[in-house]
Amino acid sequence: MEEFFNNIPPLYRAAFLVGGLALLWMIEGVIPRLSFKGDRYRHAGTNLFFTLTTAVVNLGFAFLIVTASEWTARTQFGLLYTIELPGWLHCLLAIMMMDFIGAYLVHVIQHKIAWMWHFHKIHHIDTAVDTTTALRHHPVESIFRVVALLLAIVAMGIPIWMVMLYQSVSAFMSQFNHANIRLPKWLDNILSMIIVSPDMHKVHHSHYQPETDSNYANIFSFWDRLFGTFVKVKDVTRLRYGLDEYQDDHYQQIGTLLKVPWEQAKQEKVIN
Repeated sequence: MEEFFNNIPPLYRAAFLVGGLALLWMIEGVIPRLSFKGDRYRHAGTNLFFTLTTAVVNLGFAFLIVTASEWTARTQFGLLYTIELPGWLHCLLAIMMMDFIGAYLVHVIQHKIAWMWHFHKIHHIDTAVDTTTALRHHPVESIFRVVALLLAIVAMGIPIWMVMLYQSVSAFMSQFNHANIRLPKWLDNILSMIIVSPDMHKVHHSHYQPETDSNYANIFSFWDRLFGTFVKVKDVTRLRYGLDEYQDDHYQQIGTLLKVPWEQAKQEKVIN
């Protein structure tokens, strides 16, 4: 595994990302949790655009990520190097901490700090959440997330192959927990004890703020349970997605979504 992820070709990573997305998107068409209103293809096209912007941001930071990771491995810098760990345990703890710092913690912060929320909220403006919603992140938010990942790598001491493994798992898990698929209730409940299940994450996309500000995790659900941000909804089919002030159809257009954070900032400046 170490050798594979140390030298994984970009084509393989892209195939993993696209393959998982395509599979889940097809499953949604067969066993949807909620009926999809509107054009699935147009919706997917909008969200796929933000895959490109995220890829550009990640490419821009790739050198820093590789350099930081190689430096921690060479100098044995980071908390995970302070004690001798077997490789499998180092890998597990590394993935857990990248998930905590690079996904859960930065996600919580974006909900709590107003100016960061303006960029994150385009993810919540989606009124028809499905597996492609996992891709909808403003380019500026993508910078927040990659910086958080960099901090996790340096603080913990994580070699590059573990970073590559984490990014593959994280991307698939985000697609999975956003997927509009109907799992048996008992299976979804069991999964949500360890990982973030589709019904668990649907709560996070509710228009009702106490539910929006919950269930932040991406891979491991126990972060929400541990820090008191876990909310369970008995019937997820009653949820209404999106944000109340952004229900109009034009807020689902790429150009409008890109401008939303700046428009909000202007409005607040005028008010103040």
